[in-house]
Amino acid sequence: MLARLDLARGNVMGRWNQLHPLDRDGLLYALAAVFALVLAITSTQGAQWQWGYLAVGPYTLVALLAFALARRQIKREHLARMVLLVVVLFGAVVVPLGLEAHWRQAQPEVGVISRAGQLLSKGIDPYRAYDSHGHLINAVKGLPAFESFFPYFPLMGIFGLPSAATHESKGLTDARLVMTLMTLITSAIALSLLRLSKDQKIRVAQVLIALPTGALFLSTGGDDMPILALSLLGVAALQRRQSNLAGISLGLAAAMKLTAWPMALGALIVARNERGRSTWKCVLAWIGSIVVVTTVPFILRAPAAFMSNVFAFPFGLAGIKSPAASALPGHLLTTWEPALGHVLAPLAFLVGGYFAAKFMRQRWPLALSQLLALLSVVFVVAMCVATATRVGYVIYPLNFALWSSMTHERVPLELELESQVSYTVSEF
Repeated sequence: MLARLDLARGNVMGRWNQLHPLDRDGLLYALAAVFALVLAITSTQGAQWQWGYLAVGPYTLVALLAFALARRQIKREHLARMVLLVVVLFGAVVVPLGLEAHWRQAQPEVGVISRAGQLLSKGIDPYRAYDSHGHLINAVKGLPAFESFFPYFPLMGIFGLPSAATHESKGLTDARLVMTLMTLITSAIALSLLRLSKDQKIRVAQVLIALPTGALFLSTGGDDMPILALSLLGVAALQRRQSNLAGISLGLAAAMKLTAWPMALGALIVARNERGRSTWKCVLAWIGSIVVVTTVPFILRAPAAFMSNVFAFPFGLAGIKSPAASALPGHLLTTWEPALGHVLAPLAFLVGGYFAAKFMRQRWPLALSQLLALLSVVFVVAMCVATATRVGYVIYPLNFALWSSMTHERVPLELELESQVSYTVSEF
């Protein structure tokens, strides 16, 4: 069975690679247009269906242009692909984001981040709501219970500071605009540093910010996009053996959201200098310093509320139903039997930890591409077993899998020999 799957995968990839680069782009944009149309028709969330109707036109237009250009003799093919990418960004990100910011159509997290920024600007702790014996304490009046929680680390609140300064949460001070600007700037820096071909860089940019895997989130919510952009910058730094930059970028991401922690911890395993020696202490120093400085004051001020917001609520253990609960196995099982909510995560951690350790032991010392492949699997498993997670988190494993396929790198020979000697001695 596995052999047949590998053969089928090889055939598909072979046909895909035989296509003209502009044909591949056109196919991706055409699929994006179909996705946008389906989302526009089926979604019940205002921000999502509005994005769908706004984006289907640009995706269709660029797909047709890509197919047409593929049948002409173009000398500067990469330039044509870049121009199409910019057109898509304008049509599927800039225009929808501007209109939805003006219309005040957004995912709930945008309002949560804006309110956190307002509280921070006044010197007030954003971690105020918590569950006590089935009762929600310090709920925000007039809003659903889940919007009273701030399920991020403190640094995420900086995206809400512009709206706090003007007392307006729309237009140029919309938190999504700040997150989008940071994502685009950080992604551009990361792409300039990555040791990839022009074709590979274009594909990374398409998946990260231009296709619905990025454009939808930038326009409607966006809190995961700065995390992915900083993670990509961390990958570029690790690839170039720049440990300080890797620690700073991943430290900033880890000080914003819990989803950045797997990549931040994984970086400690693969961080090396130009001589191939591990630099995990340098990376850990940067990550630890940034997280401690930005987080510890809030933990000391209200430890119970902090734990309830950052950990209990995202994992569905705060007694409040989260809108992020997609119909994935973990959510379905805990809906059927609530007691499983306290078992699934620890069980997945133990079983997954065993297989992850076995994977790393067999391939030690781990290369960057292998770490990214492992992280893509980790995110898929975590999504499936979590009691309250959204299907949109699939953008993490998708991006990690793509980066993994493009960052193949041989482990330095001296490290490989050292690992083999150590393994032989331990076996003896």
